Parts: sequence; structure tokens; C-alpha cells
Amino acid sequence: MAKEIVTIKNLTKTYKTHERKAGLMNAIKSLFNRKVVLKHALKDVSFTIKEGEVVGLIGPNGAGKSTTIKALSGVLHPTSGVVRVLGYVPWKHRVKYVKHIGVVFGQKQQLWWDLPAIDTFDLNRDMYEVPEKIFRPRLKRIMKMLDIEEVAKTPVRDMSLGERMKCKLAAALLHKPKLVFLDEPSIGLDVIAKDIMRDFIIDANKKDKTSFIVTTHDMQDIEHLCERVIIINHGVVVWDGPLKEIKKKYLKNKIIDVKCESPIGKFRHKGCKIVSNDKYELRIEVDTMKTKIKEVVSHIMKNYEFADLVINDPPIEEVIQKIYREKKK
Repeated sequence: MAKEIVTIKNLTKTYKTHERKAGLMNAIKSLFNRKVVLKHALKDVSFTIKEGEVVGLIGPNGAGKSTTIKALSGVLHPTSGVVRVLGYVPWKHRVKYVKHIGVVFGQKQQLWWDLPAIDTFDLNRDMYEVPEKIFRPRLKRIMKMLDIEEVAKTPVRDMSLGERMKCKLAAALLHKPKLVFLDEPSIGLDVIAKDIMRDFIIDANKKDKTSFIVTTHDMQDIEHLCERVIIINHGVVVWDGPLKEIKKKYLKNKIIDVKCESPIGKFRHKGCKIVSNDKYELRIEVDTMKTKIKEVVSHIMKNYEFADLVINDPPIEEVIQKIYREKKK
């Protein structure tokens, strides 16, 4: 049975900030009498993660995702609560702890700007004290998998955003960490590069049993990488469970895309909502609690000269939005 490598209990983080009204007079008043406001970034957050898991940590902007990651990576001291990662308290044992983790922040620079990425890789080898005979074959394999063998020789300032992201990912995994935090890992990547990145993460997870915590607004990353999802909203965990359970609970509707050989005209059927109707193409949202899919399909076959018909679940983005809205009420 896989052991727990992350334990969070009742994690709370409260910030003190100041509030004032607009205008010069209010600005002057605030110099002498500031209104202090408490902002609760996290409220009693609790969860555990086991070795080998790839977990999606998602939520709307300002939900508390980044605050959680900062506490887990040791750069932020929480107001209260328990955090243990790989047997360490991150902010107390930071020097020893960071040797066992990797971090990729999509919006922050983690490579030497004026040097080729290959120099950063060598610097990381020295910092993490990785033996040369282990480092070189691993570096060669990682660069080949991420398709950065030539890119890594280019100064970072001359790279595209996508190329820098792949080099950041390589740098984060060269010392074979047990846990990696990925914050918006696919930002700036094209479709092919995203597939390369996802395959690389899945490979590292399977071969090295590396655990990953992924925070992203790209739900395709979550669907491809994560079996389990933790959703945070307003500093509170509102969902912690398998991604397939979210689909089972919330995907009550189906989407039918129809292409016809002649103009479609009007479409009416119980439990159906027209999403779009473009003369020869029709998209229908079917409430399966009100009508059966086979009844709708039968109706289409009898009344329209259809050329193609495809049935899909709604995009996972819509499901996540629904959870956000429900928990906000």
C-alpha cells in the first residue's frame, strides 16, 4: 500500500491588509487611521496525498491554490495548521527538504536568463549533488523526451515561452525528486508540445514513482494527467475525490452533434435544449433525467436526413464551473 507523503490538517492562512476609499483626502486620512481588514486565504484545509499520485489542485482565481502550494513548498508560513511533506515541515526544514522536491512555476523565471538552459542544468547538478554518472544519462533521456536537445544550447532570453517551459520542467526533474509542484505547466505550449509535456509527466510518474501536484486552469491537463482532483474555492476544499466521480455526479446531460444533408429547420423534443443551429449542423444538449438519449436519436433518424451523429459528455470545464457556482451559494 502506498505511503502518505503529504499531510495537511486544518491549514489556515490569514493576511492583514488595509482598505481605504478613493480620493486624495482619504489617502491622507489613511496615513493616520488605517482600516485593517483580515483576508482569509485558507480556512481549515485538510487533505493527504500518497506516493505515486498525480493530483489536480484547481479552483477559480483567488481560491487559495497558490497559497496552498507556497505552504507546501516552504516559502510561506501558515497562520495555523499542520503541514508535513516527505517527513519534513517545509518552512522549518527547508534546506534538507528542497532536495526532495521539484517546482515549476509557469509565470516565474527559474532559468538563468542570459545563459543557455544547459548551464542551469549543470548548476542544478552541483546544487543537488547528483553524481555525474547518474546525471548525464538522465539529462540525455529527459532532453530527448522533451525534444529540447538543441533548444537547451540557446540562451534562455532567445527562447519562446513554450521552449522555456519545457526547459523548466527538465530542470525540476533532473535530480529525481519524489514530489513535484507544477503551476500552470502547459502555459505557452502548442498542441504538440502539450502532448510531449504530458507524456513526460506520465513517464516520470510510472518509472520513477514521482508524485505530482498540478495547479492549472487548463482542464485538458487535468483530464490527461490526474485521476484525483482537489477543488478549492474561497479558501475551502469543496471537492476531494476521483475525477470520474465528478463526471458521474455532475454529468447528467449529454451533447449530441448532428450533421445533415439538407437544411435542418426547427428542432423540438422533450428535455432538449438547442445549443447551436447552423442550417446543416445542430448541437443539442439533452437532459437525461427528462428524456432518454435513444429517444432523441430515434427522433433525429426519423425526421432528418442526417449524415453524421456524435454523442459526447459536456466539456469538463462546464462541470467544474457548475461546482464553483454551487459551492458559492
